[in-house]
Amino acid sequence: MPEGHSVHRLARQFGDVFSGERLSVSSPQGRFVQGAALLDGHVLTGSTAHGKHLFLDFEHRLLLHVHLGLYGAWDFGGDAGFRGASSIGAPRRVGEREVHDDGGADAAGYTGPPAPVGAVRVRLAGVHGWADLRGATTCETLTGADAEAVMARLGPDPLRNLPGDRENFTARIRARRMPVAALLMDQRLIAGVGNVYRAELLFRQGLDPWMPGTALSLEAARLLWDDTVAMMSDGVRDGRIITTPPRYWSEDGAGLPAAEESHFVYRRQGLDCRACGTAVALTELGARKLYWCPRCQKV
Repeated sequence: MPEGHSVHRLARQFGDVFSGERLSVSSPQGRFVQGAALLDGHVLTGSTAHGKHLFLDFEHRLLLHVHLGLYGAWDFGGDAGFRGASSIGAPRRVGEREVHDDGGADAAGYTGPPAPVGAVRVRLAGVHGWADLRGATTCETLTGADAEAVMARLGPDPLRNLPGDRENFTARIRARRMPVAALLMDQRLIAGVGNVYRAELLFRQGLDPWMPGTALSLEAARLLWDDTVAMMSDGVRDGRIITTPPRYWSEDGAGLPAAEESHFVYRRQGLDCRACGTAVALTELGARKLYWCPRCQKV
């Protein structure tokens, strides 16, 4: 499932390429015809992410709300002036990295988006390009009040990092007896963290995944929040999750690392821990795979 940094990048891309445009909104698949009709022909005024939820604001105070889930993805395209990733989402289909198309139709020859391919739930089309959504868990048209209700059910988003968010998170995680590894995946507690960030955060902070939240010191909880903010901000910048510093990369300082060098423990079960040499462990918690180093993560 795309984690919070990908959804924030989506929000930024929608703002960059569609904000201020009057959009054609349709549902080629037919499953979102009524919702699309409510948005069709209106100007996109803003785009916001909160955790794994994307909100596209239109001039008449209705919003398109999308949660990609496990299989959702946005595909983009347009003329030579249309910039950004050509696909974001659906890790099982496009991989963790975003897909970029270096081409693009010549501006003078651009006549609009191509015929939809596959089950396109919703298509947004503007003057210079289009965006197609497939496979999302949630795709709905909401009022502003409805969108606020969705966000009210979510925990603080480290990538928004609003005043009071750090204190909110530290107080709530330290009040729970569940394992900290489970708590980091609770979107009501902290929004946007997924399985990759969960594993890497716990390793970087040296925290035992099975430690109950009540055992976290105030300082440890604050450091966990701060590292989440830093790590996810790096993800927004890089377009992928990289948690290892350059000294672990084959070519130190030469761009971004290879995928196999990007993480400390995620998907490295049985391999030597980069810090101590102990075999990285794998188990399941809450029906999700959990990776950790039994030696480094004892606190």
